[in-house]
Amino acid sequence: MVLGTEDVTPVSFWFAVTPGASVGLDDLVTVQTRKPDGSPVHFYGIVDHVRTRHEGVTFDSDVADVVAGLLPAAVSYAARVQVTRVSPENFIPPQPGDEVRRARGEDLRLALSADKMKRSFPGGLLADGQVLPLNYQFVNGEQGGHINISGISGVATKTSYALFLLHAIFRSGVLDARSEGHRTRALIFNVKGEDLLFLDQPNREVAQREADTQAAKGLPAGRYELLGLPMTPFRDVQFLAPPKAGAGDVIVPDVEQRPSGVTPFVFSLREFCVRRMLPYVFPDGNASLNLGFVIGNIEEKLARLAAGDDAPYLTVEDWQPDTETLLAEDVRFDDMGQTRLQTFAQLISYLEYKLLEQNDGEGDLKWVLKQHQGTLRAFIRRLRGVQKHLQPLVRGDLPPERAQAYRPDILKAGVQTTVVDIHKLGAHAQSFVVGVLLRDLFEYKERTGRQDTVFVVLDELNKYAPRDGDSPIKDVLLDIAERGRSLGIILIGAQQTASEVERRIVSNAAIRVVGRLDLAEAERPEYRFLPQSFRSRAGILQPGTMLVSQPDVPNPVLVSYPFPAWATRRDEVAEEVGKTAEDTAKDWLGL
Repeated sequence: MVLGTEDVTPVSFWFAVTPGASVGLDDLVTVQTRKPDGSPVHFYGIVDHVRTRHEGVTFDSDVADVVAGLLPAAVSYAARVQVTRVSPENFIPPQPGDEVRRARGEDLRLALSADKMKRSFPGGLLADGQVLPLNYQFVNGEQGGHINISGISGVATKTSYALFLLHAIFRSGVLDARSEGHRTRALIFNVKGEDLLFLDQPNREVAQREADTQAAKGLPAGRYELLGLPMTPFRDVQFLAPPKAGAGDVIVPDVEQRPSGVTPFVFSLREFCVRRMLPYVFPDGNASLNLGFVIGNIEEKLARLAAGDDAPYLTVEDWQPDTETLLAEDVRFDDMGQTRLQTFAQLISYLEYKLLEQNDGEGDLKWVLKQHQGTLRAFIRRLRGVQKHLQPLVRGDLPPERAQAYRPDILKAGVQTTVVDIHKLGAHAQSFVVGVLLRDLFEYKERTGRQDTVFVVLDELNKYAPRDGDSPIKDVLLDIAERGRSLGIILIGAQQTASEVERRIVSNAAIRVVGRLDLAEAERPEYRFLPQSFRSRAGILQPGTMLVSQPDVPNPVLVSYPFPAWATRRDEVAEEVGKTAEDTAKDWLGL
C-alpha cells in the first residue's frame, strides 16, 4: 500500500511491500486512487529505489539483539516509484493506503504507453520476463529518429545491442512486408576485429546459452520465444572489405578469418577527383583557414581536370616526372605521350610538382593562388602522411570494367544488410571510407527522396564527430542527425563517452541507450535524462543489460537481450549437418 509516512506526489511516492512479496528495481507497478467525486485515476510507474530497515529500534547495534529475539522490531520493506503515466491526466497524488499492484498484461501496456504506439518492436526483456516495446515511429523518422548508445568499450556491448535492435526490426513483423520489408536496409561499419563478418552464419553456442539463461532466471520460455523473434542469423548480407596491400593486380579482401564471401572494394583515381573526395583525406579538419583554402582550390582543380572521361586513371599534359619519380612510382604514358596517373602516390607527386616545383620552385600560379610556401608544404606533407593508407584504396591501374565491378555498392539490389569492414585500415583511411560512403548515401537520398529506410550503424562516434573542431565527415553526420530522418537515413550511433561527441548528434537521437558507464562520465550533463539512481547503477551494469529511454516513457527502463543467434567469430560458426569442424574449416579456406 502507498505509505503515509513519506510525501506522496503525482510523480513519485513510496509504498510498503506486503510480507511474503518481493519487489525489485525496475518492476512496473500500478495504483488506482479516486477523486472526491468518485472517479478513478490510475497511476503507472517504475520502481527506482527499494529499502528495508528495522522499525522500533534506535541504535545500529540493536540489529544483533533483534535477530537474537531480545528486542521486538518489525522489518519495513518499502519501494519508491517514479510515475511514468497518469490516466486520465489529473495530476492529483495517490492516497496513503491505496493498493499497489504489479503491472501485467494491459496494465503493463499502459505503463509503457504501448497503447499509443501504432507500430512497435521488441527492445528487450524486463526484469520479470515481459517485453519492452519500442515505438517504431520514433525510430524510422515518422515522429523521431536515430538511436544513440553509450558505454564502456568491451563491457557495455554496444554493437551487440545495436545488432539485436536491427534483428528485431527486420524479423519482428513491424515492417510492412509489401511496402517496407524489401526496401529497409542496414549499413554497418565494422571497426573492431572481424566479429561482424559472420552475421549470416548461425551461432553454435546460442541454444545452450539461452537454455542456461532460461533456467537461471526462471523464465517460462527462451528469450527469443518471449520476444517473438526467430533464433536465426541475418539474411541477405553482403560483406565489403578493402583490398590487401601489395597484391598488385590481384585484388583480394584484407581479411583473415573469412576468406570467402567477402568482396573487396576500391575507388578509381578519376572517381576520387570527379567526386571531390580530397577533403575526406583530412578527417581531423583543416588545421588553418589557409590550409582549408588550399584543399578547396585543389579539389576544384582536380574535379575539372578529371571531367569528361570515364577512365579509372587521370591523364595530365604538363608533367614530365624526374627520373627518380619515374622509376620509383612506375609512371606510364599514353599513346600521345601524356602522363597517365594511375596511383595515389603519382597523384601526390603531380600535386607536389604543380604547387612547389613548377616554374623553378614557384609553382603553377593558377594552382598556388598566392598561398604561402609553408602552407603548400603542409598540404603535401599531410598527403604524404596518409599515402600508404590510401594507396590500396584509390587506384587508377585497373581496366574500366574491373574498376566499376569493385566500386562499393552499399545499396545493392537483393541485399538487406551491408557490412563494410574497415578495422584493418589506419585512422585516416577509416574516416575516409566512412565519410565518402555516408556522403554518397546522403546525396543519393537527396536526389531520389525518401523511397526506403537505411539504418547506419557506426561505432566510435567520438572519433568521427568529436565535440570540438570541424571536418567534412562531422558535417555529414550532422546532416544525417538533423535532416536524415526526413530522407530515411537513421543513425544508430555508439560511443564510449557521449560527452565527447557533438551535442547535436546525441540530442537528435529519439532513443537513448546506456550500458556500463564510468561513474564520472555518468554525472556529465549528457546523461541528465537518467534519474540519479539510474546514473549510479550505470556503473555496475553487466554485459547484456541496457538502460533504454524513449519519448513515450518519461523514465528509462532496464532491459536484457538474448545471446546473438549469429556467429561473432570464426569458432562460433555452426557446422553444417553431416560435416565435421575440420571439413567446414576446409570449405571456408577453399581446400
